[in-house]
Amino acid sequence: MFRVSQFLQEVKQPAPLGPKRAPPGPVVIWNLVRRCNLACRHCYSISADVDFPGELSTADVFRTLDDLKSFGVPVLILSGGEPLLRPDVYEIARRAKAMGFYVGLSTNGTLIDAANVRALAAVGFDYVGVSLDGIADTHDRFRRKAGAFAASLAGVRLCRDAGIRVGLRFTLTQDNAHDLPALLDLMEAERVDKFYLSHLNYGGRGNVNRKSDAMFRTTRAAMDLLFDTAWRHVDAGRPREFVTGNNDADAVYLLQWVRARFPEREDHLRAKLAQWGGNASGVNVANIDNLGNVHPDTFWWNHRLGNVKERPFSAIWRDTSDPLLAGLKASPRRVGGRCGACAYFDVCGGNTRVRAFQLTGDAWAEDPGCYLDDDELGIVDGPERVRLTPYTRARRTQPA
Repeated sequence: MFRVSQFLQEVKQPAPLGPKRAPPGPVVIWNLVRRCNLACRHCYSISADVDFPGELSTADVFRTLDDLKSFGVPVLILSGGEPLLRPDVYEIARRAKAMGFYVGLSTNGTLIDAANVRALAAVGFDYVGVSLDGIADTHDRFRRKAGAFAASLAGVRLCRDAGIRVGLRFTLTQDNAHDLPALLDLMEAERVDKFYLSHLNYGGRGNVNRKSDAMFRTTRAAMDLLFDTAWRHVDAGRPREFVTGNNDADAVYLLQWVRARFPEREDHLRAKLAQWGGNASGVNVANIDNLGNVHPDTFWWNHRLGNVKERPFSAIWRDTSDPLLAGLKASPRRVGGRCGACAYFDVCGGNTRVRAFQLTGDAWAEDPGCYLDDDELGIVDGPERVRLTPYTRARRTQPA
């Protein structure tokens, strides 16, 4: 996750560069259940409104919580499917909160009502993220259910009014980018605390539907709008948070945004971004799926590192006999193509490896989702580039 507001605060009020502090353990996104009441076009878990056999029992979850705590995991994001469809979700969340975890909930929001919002508030969730794919018809089309937008927005309002910190989650594609301005306006009008923009990543239905990935020009326009909006809030001292995910090139693009507007802050921000280091899959981000399988992140469901029913998460996460996990934990990572030749590799970390794998078959190839040009990345006589188009992919050499 790239914390846009946090780094823009460094532009407004620079803080000295201190020693780099590695988190004690990874953030764990935990898909507690695969069942979902929706069938969203970009779902990475390919969920459906059916029960999936073999899911972790409450006892399995509690035993894993104990291991995660002893391993130093600081943050749990409870997800699905739709996590509110799991009967013991409140019991799990209460226990996690009592153990001292930061506990977030990632939900589609449609099942939040006047009755269960009290239970959500009683748990003390640190954050509830509700996914919106656009305004009204756009959202309903992506979610494949009429009325989904109204139900999700009602859930957002109920959480806000109950004193729960709530945010909007938006996955940018070519088919919904036009609704981003309206969603940012909605955030302001509804007094929502946080906005998370996710770039389309190629897992589950997100891989099947990758042809609709927002093209580079659209992506840049979206990021310009997000940065401008975030800066207005930071500059005015308003407590709103803007973050992005699944494209660490956002950090390099922010550096260029700052260079054009606040050139005196560029060197400071570059140092802060290099200390952050970019993509953290397999290092500071982990995933446990509904069956207990451990993955480097939520989009690597095709790659199983182990299962918490068979071995503790802590043992699985330390075991670098797995070539993918070893490669992700390598510092620096050995990444080829444009990523390997990029002058900002220390900022981005090679971006999203699963996107490279899905489009090339090579987890260490360049990320085709990078939307910056060679000259912006300091690449001279760059290697052959993988380019993404709305309907196909092809390899071509960079023009002279």
